[in-house]
Amino acid sequence: MENPELHTDLDVASTHRSAAGMTTSVMKKLPEVTLAFWVMKIAATTLGETAGDLFAQTLKPGYFLTTIALFLIFVVTLVVQLRSRHYNPFFYWTVILSTSMAGTTMSDFMNRDASAKFLSEGATSLGWGPQGLGLGYPTGAAILISILLVIFAVWKVSGMTFQIRDIVTFRGEVPFWWAILVSNTLGTSMGDFLSDSSGLG
Repeated sequence: MENPELHTDLDVASTHRSAAGMTTSVMKKLPEVTLAFWVMKIAATTLGETAGDLFAQTLKPGYFLTTIALFLIFVVTLVVQLRSRHYNPFFYWTVILSTSMAGTTMSDFMNRDASAKFLSEGATSLGWGPQGLGLGYPTGAAILISILLVIFAVWKVSGMTFQIRDIVTFRGEVPFWWAILVSNTLGTSMGDFLSDSSGLG
């Protein structure tokens, strides 16, 4: 029997569904997208945004150090998720939370700087290291959209499925998580732009 990892995710999922007599089973790695999924996604994203701001701004290590630390946490949680042989809610939602935390500080580091506009009253710096690239929200969003489009293009060319229910292999799951990380970072940039720069509040 061929190794399922050599097939595309859709091939593996279809083979698993259609061949009742197969001795090799393929376990799902990602949850079903239901109403409960979206409630959890919104809650985890909101918590991640708040935690990212807590670490970078309230505790004051700054955007640079916090981005490095939270990105490393994302990598660790992602490795655990990728090594899991089946869907584990704790592993999955921990990665979602870590992408939101890392995405928040990555966005802030890209778009903000040490000007008074982004710092609390009387503060001249925020932690050690670079105080932000100061690209601004439109430029930051344009860069992130470009990166996201590249990820989707590579994902498409790789032959891996976009259907979450059919992602069952390591190769299929990797582009999914990179897309989640970049889209969370983009979401933070766009949300900050609408609340801070557009005048909507």
